[in-house]
Amino acid sequence: MNRLEEEIRETLYTLQDEKYRDFQAGLIPSKDGMAMIGVRTPALRKYAKELGKREDISMFLDNLPHAYFEENQLHAFIISEMKDYERCAAEVNRFLPYVDNWATCDQMGPKVFRKHRMELLEQIRAWICTQHTYTIRFGIRMLMDHFLEEAYDPAYPEMVAAVRSQEYYVRMMIAWYFATALAKQYDAVLPFIEDRKLDVWTHNKTIQKAVESYRITQEQKEYLRNLKI
Repeated sequence: MNRLEEEIRETLYTLQDEKYRDFQAGLIPSKDGMAMIGVRTPALRKYAKELGKREDISMFLDNLPHAYFEENQLHAFIISEMKDYERCAAEVNRFLPYVDNWATCDQMGPKVFRKHRMELLEQIRAWICTQHTYTIRFGIRMLMDHFLEEAYDPAYPEMVAAVRSQEYYVRMMIAWYFATALAKQYDAVLPFIEDRKLDVWTHNKTIQKAVESYRITQEQKEYLRNLKI
């Protein structure tokens, strides 16, 4: 452990909330409670912004894997604030193989990606073709976050529908993607449900999540309920 890592870990322990740690451990079953310190997300985000300004932050980012969940969260938040696309994409690619839970995966959202959609799309194609659960999940979420409105193309839901995995967190992400896509591109995406292009579990989970959405009309919800397998 280098000097900066020691400093970071000491700071994290000053922010510790043990009751929150125990609560959070139940939400993230893939993480051992012993690998959690128990720091609330707003405090982590604030600390990450401070760390991101340090000239020696590479001492922390370069030293993978991290021992604690909160260190991974800090890593994700620091990357998310990077303003240079090339550096940010490189750091994301270096970090993704070490992401081992849905929370770190889902809370990493680089802002600079919005301005570099075409370059990002090439990255997404590579991410969803890997065998790593959270790299695939991250790639699908980037499609959901950046390519469901003005940048939408019918080829993108085709890419997601083509993903086949038995991993729960991948299948849940596919369902989340299609439920969101139904809310934003209902007419274009509905045939994926009508034609049963997803596996049965993901198909039904998509309908469940769509029906729970306030962005889907009551008429649409009734029709979707009738498409359950």
